[in-house]
Amino acid sequence: MKHAYLPELPGLMVEEQVRAALIEDLGRAGDITSNATIGPEKQARAEMNSREAGIIAGLPLAEAAFRLINPAIRFEALVTDGARVDPGTMVARISGPARGVLSAERVALNYLMHLSGIATYTARFADTISHTKAKVTCTRKTIPGLRALEKYAVRCGGGSSHRYGLDDAILIKDNHIAVAGGIAEALTAAKAFAGHLVKVEIEVDTLEQFAVVLDQGADVCLLDNMGPDMLRAAVAMNAARSGGPITLEASGNVNLDTIRAIAETGIDYISTSKITMAAPTLDIGLDMAIG
Repeated sequence: MKHAYLPELPGLMVEEQVRAALIEDLGRAGDITSNATIGPEKQARAEMNSREAGIIAGLPLAEAAFRLINPAIRFEALVTDGARVDPGTMVARISGPARGVLSAERVALNYLMHLSGIATYTARFADTISHTKAKVTCTRKTIPGLRALEKYAVRCGGGSSHRYGLDDAILIKDNHIAVAGGIAEALTAAKAFAGHLVKVEIEVDTLEQFAVVLDQGADVCLLDNMGPDMLRAAVAMNAARSGGPITLEASGNVNLDTIRAIAETGIDYISTSKITMAAPTLDIGLDMAIG
């Protein structure tokens, strides 16, 4: 199988995000500390260094922070997003007007540390199941306003993305089923509504419900909170389906201690909010030298 290309963040998306973050930080009067203590003629050189091992993500946002503060600042990335780094690895060099470098520092590091943390944590999950066909995938459980960036970081770490929002796929959950009147009713309505490019996924938590889905047909079935034995049974049922197997996704109680056993059942995807909502930041620092 061909290795998937890494995603690329569109420049307009990056600039919009970073501009808003800088405006938030600059407030009503700008960086009064740098303006009060550093002359406008002062130049600075700085290095961004990773203080621990991890996966880098967010360099385009870091670069944009310095560029938007002052176009005279030069940002030189020394690695690429998706790169694995060791402690002490220099990630980027920055040079230019000192006031601007200091004013952009925190926003640049916030994006880089947060997104690199997600990429790094995702890689731990992906590495744990790399001997199986399963892929770890993120969910819609993201920080409001940062979903596209966090999903980008997941992909930098070797994970895959679930739907981006409510509008790019149909995912019928237990509450939808309850209101619709049942699994068959919900699937019938969803398939009648969906366009030919919109996939339909439905969530079940028992093998009896799963049997109905196999009979009715769906693009994907989300097997929620099933243990390894139930998942293996579902995989076997799916393989024996007369109309051909559908894509299977497992969710619920997914962490670094459980994901291997889930993946080894033969499931296709494993979704977890942990990789976006519980990822610690990657420790990256900016060290400055005046020159």
